Amino acid sequence: MSNNEFDTDGMVYTKSRQQVQRPRKYKVLLHNDHYTSMEFVIEILSKIFRKSDTESVEIMLHVHERGVGVAGIYPHAIAETKIECVHQSAEASGYPLKCSMEPE
Repeated sequence: MSNNEFDTDGMVYTKSRQQVQRPRKYKVLLHNDHYTSMEFVIEILSKIFRKSDTESVEIMLHVHERGVGVAGIYPHAIAETKIECVHQSAEASGYPLKCSMEPE
């Protein structure tokens, strides 16, 4: 093949490029209830979502005041896993804390 991308037969060779899309991200949401303690929500945010103490308190207060708050943004499979961990921890501790996800 010569520098002008033509071979001796006059054929043009092209390279096909695959479009790689980033995986869609999902917001993991914590929902307020009147039974789950603020301390437990902070613990969940620290342990499951790896938030700092300051971030955990800020998110917990947002959830408490507004009814729902974003705990993190993840690819689908990770978001599902985090939600399952929250529900298992809440159930084991006797709290009705709910967690869901929605597309970013």
